[in-house]
Amino acid sequence: MSERILEVSGLSVEIPVPSGLLHPVQDVSFHVDRGETLAIVGESGCGKSLTSLALMDLLPPKARRQARKLELEGRDLTSLGERQMSDLRGDRMSMIFQEPMTSLNPAYTIGDQLIEAMRRHRGVSVAEARDRAVWLLEKVGITAARGRLGQYPHQLSGGLRQRVMIAMALMCGPDLIIADEPTTALDVTIQAQILHLLADLQREFQTGLILITHDLGVVARVADRVAVMYAGQIVEEGSARDIFQAPTHPYTQGLLDCIPIPGKTARGAHLGSIPGIVPSLVGEMQGCHFADRCRHARGLCRAGAIGLREGAGQSHRYRCIQSLAEAAAHLIREPEAVG
Repeated sequence: MSERILEVSGLSVEIPVPSGLLHPVQDVSFHVDRGETLAIVGESGCGKSLTSLALMDLLPPKARRQARKLELEGRDLTSLGERQMSDLRGDRMSMIFQEPMTSLNPAYTIGDQLIEAMRRHRGVSVAEARDRAVWLLEKVGITAARGRLGQYPHQLSGGLRQRVMIAMALMCGPDLIIADEPTTALDVTIQAQILHLLADLQREFQTGLILITHDLGVVARVADRVAVMYAGQIVEEGSARDIFQAPTHPYTQGLLDCIPIPGKTARGAHLGSIPGIVPSLVGEMQGCHFADRCRHARGLCRAGAIGLREGAGQSHRYRCIQSLAEAAAHLIREPEAVG
């Protein structure tokens, strides 16, 4: 039986803005088991990064976090004060941010920043922390690791800085790592190296990994399970196989249609697209958030709240009143009804 590391139920984030109350994360629920990779995917602005910041309790000062359940290894995170959360961050749960150049302190050496984290949480000697740092830098593929400890972030390439960030996240042997778009600032070749590295380290250390990305190609290579977000909500979740082989929500299908498939997509052929724009998340919304962009939408789609519905797979769920097959059948019947 898998060991449950993170349990999230009914997570919501609200932010007061001049035009009203912004709801960037709405009733989000998921879990992560030990040794498992959960990918949270969706277009920019869908709430992926704010979800991760809510887990770490690093939201902007005015933002308000609510959850029915938010537990790390059975410990209720919503009941912890700032000092207790600070003790968990970097120790039992770590985060790898998008841009290492802005995440690493330019005024301190790589060694100082790696060593500080372990001494803060474990109270070990400088020598022990330095040995751990050298070992992890070698693990993440940095050569001459001991000599790198005296270098500053600006002296390293983007790929090396991201490897340092991964080593820093692993310094205290966390149970959960959150990687927020960890390859966005890197070129394609380095992206592949970093992704393989993350997958290898996660298997070796048996940590839970939340990978936040908009790149479905990345997801297909490394994820065990996938949660698709749209306009603050999870609209579909399931195993990677369920999502890629039998997508059920129209938004998920739209995302997959936008990806060229080697050997199937003809050279010069037009890729799919999703018409329309993401709705405003200020104020209360009625019905399906995707309704205005969905060709299958009906009156019922806008009538009231739509919950997650059981899909074909064991853990497959989708937020839609109809499956794609039902929607297609409806489109076929609709002209007859009109005539």
